[in-house]
Amino acid sequence: MERMPLHRWVNALLIGGGIFAASLAQAADTFRVAYAGSMGVVMDRSIGPAFASANGVEYQGIGQGSYGLARQLEGKLLQADVFVSITPGPIDILKKAGMIGPAVPVASTQMVIAYSPKSKFVPEFEAAAQGKKPWYEVLQTPGLRFGRTDPATDPQGQNIIFTMLLAQNFYKQPGLADKILGGYQNPQQIFAEPSLLSRLEAGQIDASSGYLSAAQSHHLPFVTLPDEVNLSNPEMESKWYKAVQFSITLPNGKAATLNTQPLVFYATVLKDSKQPALAEKFVQFLQSSKGQKMLEDNGYSRPKGGTIQ
Repeated sequence: MERMPLHRWVNALLIGGGIFAASLAQAADTFRVAYAGSMGVVMDRSIGPAFASANGVEYQGIGQGSYGLARQLEGKLLQADVFVSITPGPIDILKKAGMIGPAVPVASTQMVIAYSPKSKFVPEFEAAAQGKKPWYEVLQTPGLRFGRTDPATDPQGQNIIFTMLLAQNFYKQPGLADKILGGYQNPQQIFAEPSLLSRLEAGQIDASSGYLSAAQSHHLPFVTLPDEVNLSNPEMESKWYKAVQFSITLPNGKAATLNTQPLVFYATVLKDSKQPALAEKFVQFLQSSKGQKMLEDNGYSRPKGGTIQ
């Protein structure tokens, strides 16, 4: 067997080492943002690519339910540079774990009922959108398929339950939440957040819970809800929204009683960020006029409230 000359071994090692070093450098340049799954369009099509291009880095977005992401980050099952959550709850998980600094509000939204343009119930939803028919009656139509996310892992899954409980009180319709939802953790209605609106677009379900921002980002038709129901009005938080609560079983098997929280998106830098300076810069970009314009163009409202210290 012919032996490779020494100079060829050296060249091979140098080339291999160069490839390995390049791959490490590329991995180090990957900037990771873990965000609330409903933000997929604005993060992965607008903000992420714009920031990556301006800073010469590779952007990777990770979109899931905010509570699920927070628990993965807390358990070191996932690494990211920035975390963007909706509602303070997921932020509190990482705050208690000592994994973040301040979390700043970057946008806000409200609850809506999104519906599929391919649904056979489009005329009924259009009537509801025009105020000609109660939206909660449309959702009780036999054969209508309604989708939502898991309240144990995703704030939106919790917020649609709050919406139904508030509607139950506001419209004086006892038992309305159970009639529409079939139980708080009804597996026939629950889907992973990234797939919920995709299923709606494809016509696999007729309607779903949704944030106004996500429905507009996906160009989906929707029914707006009054402030008493949509969780968007801070002035109603203490006297009206806080009047409803419910209990569910969390993934760890423990029961939890939940209360309403503001529909505000918060951004924070993770203390184990591989690129902390860049992470700070990303949060600042979200707050900048350019970042706010991108959020506004995708249906997001201005941030509300103050920083979570």
